[in-house]
Amino acid sequence: MRATFRLGRVVGVPVGVNWSVLVIFALIAWALSASQFPRSYPGHPGWLYVLAGLTAAVVFFLGLLAHEVSHAVVAKRNGIEVEGITLWLFGGVAELKGEAKDPGAELRIAGVGPLVSLLLGVLFGVVALAVAMAGGGGLLLGVLSWLAGINVLLAVFNILPAAPLDGGRVLRAAVWKATGDRTRASVVAARAGWILGVLLIGLGIFQFLVGTGIGGLWLALIGWFLIGAAGMEERQARMGSALRGVRVGDVMTTQPQTASGDITVADFVDHYLFAYRHTALPLTENGEPVGLVTLDRVRGIPTDQRATTRLSEVACRAGDLVLAAPEEELTDLLPRLSTCADGRALVVTGGQLVGIVSPSDISRAVQRGTLRDQLSPSR
Repeated sequence: MRATFRLGRVVGVPVGVNWSVLVIFALIAWALSASQFPRSYPGHPGWLYVLAGLTAAVVFFLGLLAHEVSHAVVAKRNGIEVEGITLWLFGGVAELKGEAKDPGAELRIAGVGPLVSLLLGVLFGVVALAVAMAGGGGLLLGVLSWLAGINVLLAVFNILPAAPLDGGRVLRAAVWKATGDRTRASVVAARAGWILGVLLIGLGIFQFLVGTGIGGLWLALIGWFLIGAAGMEERQARMGSALRGVRVGDVMTTQPQTASGDITVADFVDHYLFAYRHTALPLTENGEPVGLVTLDRVRGIPTDQRATTRLSEVACRAGDLVLAAPEEELTDLLPRLSTCADGRALVVTGGQLVGIVSPSDISRAVQRGTLRDQLSPSR
């Protein structure tokens, strides 16, 4: 999930927000200020309901951020680098560079998120109770009570034993510990996610048909997302099994053709694209990668503008490149490939470009790994 804009860094980890957060933020603020709070606490001016709704929505998303930051902190303590945290429509995601090395680390990383959400819910609940016992009430009590309930609900939902939820990671850790097979554990968690997704879709459609409003459609949307994400997790698990022990240097294309970002798109098409038949071309300066041009990016430039548009203007920029070292495990690289580089990674040693990994390179490695597993005597 790509961040639309960056908020800064928390505990050294870049934090971004996807545009879809604005949609759910607006829906939460509107539902609270226009419906729930006026109905439960009548008699206040309209601006106060709006302020209460906005405040509750902001604090809720700060709680989501705390949930993801906890994942990042524990992951770093267990030797896993964190590329960033992105908040989006369905909550947030901490982008980890690699996977847990053992079931214990997997359990700690997965379990801390729901625990933080639960503690936040309890904290808001205790404060709400204190306000009520002190004779307070009104909108302040309403905001605190809503925050308590939503954080507890978030914790309970996330701990459901189904990938890609945190509970799915906990389930994977348990199966991994019991069987010693990480791939099998990942498949079990993914299948559980698929089942939960189907159940949510069914429940959501039923609620919508009996007239409970758009809440049923929201449940169905979450179920659809779970099915897609669970299927992707299973595919990644099987791919990871096929690529076990394979390093980036084993599959990369060495000494790739490069170009300067100063040449025009027209020159690239005339002198590079057809001459070398590459669909991606790294841009370098003194041997260091500074960008990556892909065929899809070039196609997006109108023909009459290609003679005046430089490659650097259409390239995936240096800050968005996926860089890897030859000795890095290929399975650790895979989660980082869904970026602007269209599934490609540039391989560097000492800052110098030494190779490129493309989707076709990975496909060939998967085919060899699958064949190896099929021919293994233990199978």
